[in-house]
Amino acid sequence: MTVNPLRTAWAENRPTLNGWLSIGSSFAAEIMADQGYDSIGIDLQHGVVDYSAALGMLQAMRASDVTPLVRVHWLDAGIIMKSLDAGAMGIICPMINTGDQAAQFVDHVRYPPQGSRSYGPTRAGLVAGPDYWSRANDDIVAFAMVETRQALDNLEAIAATPGLDGIYVGPADLAFSLSKGRLAPGFDRQEPEMIAALQRIASTCHAAGIVAALHCATAEYAARAIDWGFAMTTVSNDVRLLAGASAASVTRFRELVCKGGN
Repeated sequence: MTVNPLRTAWAENRPTLNGWLSIGSSFAAEIMADQGYDSIGIDLQHGVVDYSAALGMLQAMRASDVTPLVRVHWLDAGIIMKSLDAGAMGIICPMINTGDQAAQFVDHVRYPPQGSRSYGPTRAGLVAGPDYWSRANDDIVAFAMVETRQALDNLEAIAATPGLDGIYVGPADLAFSLSKGRLAPGFDRQEPEMIAALQRIASTCHAAGIVAALHCATAEYAARAIDWGFAMTTVSNDVRLLAGASAASVTRFRELVCKGGN
């Protein structure tokens, strides 16, 4: 089993770029994995992806050097363990609001004695080799999502959870929660209270010796987040990138045709 490249990058203080897959397509996964991302997350929570599709996507990404991650739909031992058995090298778990929930999440990710993950790495053992069982606890990364006021209130306890590798911020839900619905959900927050919250999360993670990650809409905002201390940023997703490129192509065509017609 090879060392997770994300861990190597973070140990060398190199920020990493994460891609995001919401479309259940192995071909889309293969295309994205070939573009130079350090890691790519498959979204089982909000994406139109089921477990069977996720398996094919993990297989399609194997030909690249990208580290495959899975965002599970909830704090659920079954899907966490099945995603790892399918070959995910990291799990992102949504709506972790307390230290106890963070500890429960870590317990599901780690083999004994660090956790209670059941042994049966059907595909992971094939991909990573016969020593998978002995290296998995050290190589797999576990991200707890902080995206509510309650989670922010319990930030220090979450960050101090033994075996947790990082906090992944969902800015849309966090803005919605902190403002009690006053702010519309969305990425690349500009509100002073949101920027303060993001900077506090990055600082808390740094003090706890874990990674801070943030989902962004643009590369420009992601670079800004790196300056705040985030070690991993996700920029957009396959749906938005496809829609944006398609819209730009259509718009440009209309401009040229109309211009030529005049």
